[in-house]
Amino acid sequence: MLLSSRVSLRGAVFPALARAASTATTRPQGLAAILEKKPDDVVITFARRTAVGRAKKGQLKDIPVDEMLHALFKATLEKTKLDPSKIDDICVATCHPPSPLYISRAAAIAAGIPAEVPISTVNRLCSSGLMAIRNIAHAIQVGEAELGIAAGAESMSLNPRPSPEVVEQVSEHPQSYDCMQPMGWTSEMVAQTYKVSRQKQDEYAFISHSRANKAVSEGIFADEIIPIELRGSLLSVDDTIRPGVTLEGLAALKPAFPKWGESSTTAGNASGVGDGAGLCILTTRARAEAEGMEVLGKYVTSAVVGVEPKYMGIAPIYAIPKALEQAGLSKEDIDVYEMNEAFASQFAYCVEQLNIPIEKINPNGGAIAISHPLAMTGVRQVVTGLAQLRRTDGKLLCTSMCVGSGMGAAGIFVNEATR
Repeated sequence: MLLSSRVSLRGAVFPALARAASTATTRPQGLAAILEKKPDDVVITFARRTAVGRAKKGQLKDIPVDEMLHALFKATLEKTKLDPSKIDDICVATCHPPSPLYISRAAAIAAGIPAEVPISTVNRLCSSGLMAIRNIAHAIQVGEAELGIAAGAESMSLNPRPSPEVVEQVSEHPQSYDCMQPMGWTSEMVAQTYKVSRQKQDEYAFISHSRANKAVSEGIFADEIIPIELRGSLLSVDDTIRPGVTLEGLAALKPAFPKWGESSTTAGNASGVGDGAGLCILTTRARAEAEGMEVLGKYVTSAVVGVEPKYMGIAPIYAIPKALEQAGLSKEDIDVYEMNEAFASQFAYCVEQLNIPIEKINPNGGAIAISHPLAMTGVRQVVTGLAQLRRTDGKLLCTSMCVGSGMGAAGIFVNEATR
């Protein structure tokens, strides 16, 4: 799937998206309509994340997903003073732990959430956190819930990616075979096919590392991290962000996948492997105002796409225009983009094909520096993006990520909080 020219972000290149948007008569269209405040808007009243830990070495390396969720739920209830009996539904994004529904529900009950509050889990790999938000938002939009929690949690230390197993009839299909390959292989395929040089990858990675280190030095992430107590320790600072990263140091790193492609992916220009969790509380604007809840932001829309599995990383090139088209927005309307940096190869290519100014994208660094606990990422991007908009008095956030097996997703959110 080669792109011969830059992708337009308007309906002329995506007529199917324009048709779909035209049928969504209840969906706000255009900047003015999206910024308008209505009683039935789905709003976010709380959005925080835990500190992130470096997989296998960091502060969360021995903490399973249920323990992370339990601590996060407890800290959230204490911080917000929310009556847990008022929660209509919970959706937890998590990809790799065994029995995810059982452990998520057990963690919620142990944290003081009544057994009468139902829970579900969702796994769309790297977009799972966004999908949890989407599921709760959709339930509220259709009147099946009024208040819900969307969470995302992952322990890459204790639950690394399992090797997919399929029967021969499935694996012999070329695209089916490709969608089960390691993500590092897809990074090399993107770099090789779309001519993304090692130098360019390192340059984009350096931007991420530099921005994240600057954010740490200025205490910026404190706005989005909720301290949690685990085994007698209070965790409130990421341990994944490496100080003193230089372009020369990145260039000196050995290839992480020497057997694939041009071997241009390294530990310095790929997303870090990490552990962590985050959550958002969503409700209607009318409910938030009636109960005196602070409104931080509004959910507008989300989009998912599929691409050729071999080039998984290019999916934001299609997911972002689809989400913008659904909302009747242009790329210029967006103040901050949080685009997941799965690998510098795909991130660089997406940025340049979308032709979005790098100043708008991941202003405080991304997954290359902060790391990418799979199911947490979709929630973290919303938490991070809304916090950045509050600091800068910006209005619109677009989040996006590529998704293992050949998919992509994007979401649009409005900031409603000011400094």
